[in-house]
Amino acid sequence: MRVSKRASAVAAIAAVALVAAGCGGGDDTEENSGNADKTANGAITIDGTQPANPLLPSATSETGGGDVLDFMWTGLINYPAGGGDPVNAVAEDIGTTDAQTYTVKIKKGIKFHDGTEVKAKNFVDAWNFTAYSENGQQQASFFSDIDGYEAVHTEDPDGEEGPQKAPKPTTDKMSGLAVVDDYTFTVKLAAPNSIFPVKLGYSAYFPMPDSFFAAADKNEWGKKPVGNGPVKFVSWTDNVEIKLTRFDDYTLDDKVKIKDVTVKLYQEDTAAYAELVANQLDFQQQVPSSSLAGEKWKADLGARGLTVDIPVMQIIAFPIYDKRYQNKDLRRAVSLSINREEIASKIFFNTRKPATSWAAPGTPGATGFDCTTCKYDPEAAKAALQAAGGFEGEMVIYYNADASHKDWVEAAANSVATTLGIKVRAEGMPTFAVFRQNIDGKKMTGPYRAGWQADYPNGENWLGPLYVTGASSNDGSYSNPQVDALYQEGSRLADEKAAEAKFAEAIKIVDAEVPSIPIVSVTQQSGISNRIAPSVKTNWVGSIDLSTVELV
Repeated sequence: MRVSKRASAVAAIAAVALVAAGCGGGDDTEENSGNADKTANGAITIDGTQPANPLLPSATSETGGGDVLDFMWTGLINYPAGGGDPVNAVAEDIGTTDAQTYTVKIKKGIKFHDGTEVKAKNFVDAWNFTAYSENGQQQASFFSDIDGYEAVHTEDPDGEEGPQKAPKPTTDKMSGLAVVDDYTFTVKLAAPNSIFPVKLGYSAYFPMPDSFFAAADKNEWGKKPVGNGPVKFVSWTDNVEIKLTRFDDYTLDDKVKIKDVTVKLYQEDTAAYAELVANQLDFQQQVPSSSLAGEKWKADLGARGLTVDIPVMQIIAFPIYDKRYQNKDLRRAVSLSINREEIASKIFFNTRKPATSWAAPGTPGATGFDCTTCKYDPEAAKAALQAAGGFEGEMVIYYNADASHKDWVEAAANSVATTLGIKVRAEGMPTFAVFRQNIDGKKMTGPYRAGWQADYPNGENWLGPLYVTGASSNDGSYSNPQVDALYQEGSRLADEKAAEAKFAEAIKIVDAEVPSIPIVSVTQQSGISNRIAPSVKTNWVGSIDLSTVELV
């Protein structure tokens, strides 16, 4: 599972309150405004992690690269800082009369960073490239709703380890996509779908410039990418920094005032925090868990500390491709043996809430997503372990050591060991990039720390990408034909409530089979330097909104 970001093209987004520690967040009054001259020629540094892959929207499904993509690209729709109704961005209009065929009109004069104009074909070609299975792009499943997807995307009939290979697709273009003219294209879905418009702000749907399709080596292109967003790429030094600069030809409303942005790639969030406290780092998205004790971060940062509600959950996932974790009773035993209340109170000092659902609290369309194995029940856990036939050897729960996961993963491991009487320990991998490489390569040999940050606010996003067979973030290779069928049924209903009911049915099966374990829902504690005007905002998922950054 990855952490991603994005919002709804249909439903209004709840406002994100950026609250300074103990007081209200910045507003638009004159006292909060920055210095225009200093801002226009200034630079900021924000925290990040090494991207797991080259910077390609089609292949990026984690925040290390995903945050940078969101800075560098603009999609069909955008979302106001602090929440509110979504607005068209590159799109001039997205219309439909039947929820099956959509006509997308894009604005004229929008440019890629290489000076070429964004046209309808740049969307259509990008979507076809991503969906075509011969290209091996991780985000392909996001296009499965489009008519003709099955012709461009074939699956391995006996899994990655089997001797058979996926048959070659019969075409590399989905029949449901058509360019009408330079600024218009149509999307025909395989069936009416009430959820499809919700997805169109996600990075998988970004346009790609002609230079990408002309490049012989797409991964090399992704090391010096060309987007169409408010900032453009300058350089990337692995495990050190990614440099971006303002794109002065950007014409949409979310223009960036600051000149330069450096994303510093940290191996330890405590190092980032020390620099934040010293005003050497201008924004840290999540302060370390060690700074939460006794509200130390508030004392350290004062009015520079920010609290943000975000649609994120921390999760422990299972590598179901490993035979030791294919027994659902074992997975159920592990889930029931974790004391989430204790983790939330003792590790996160009540800044997190114990998970009770398969979706983040308040997610639209997630009624009926209850997690019945999220309760701490030692007796039921022991009974489930006995039903599984026990567990031999040592269970290792892995996490990436360059962020604040060690304490809570160790607490979960100790809870499992104490409750079930088996050998369990936590082990860190040095960086998120290495961690993701092992996950993407199906090389995990034990449960592992995962997380999910919503791409768009709908319960479907907590089901389709995570638990449908072959989906983009189904990292543990969970598969259940009933879940797949119910998801497809729900996805092909024009009535949103009826679709939500089908998704809830599918989640009940997921809940019974426990392919992963929701642990806590997240409230984000961030910080800014004293160089940043307090009127700064985050987007609805907690990343800094560069368009609101001003220097003082």
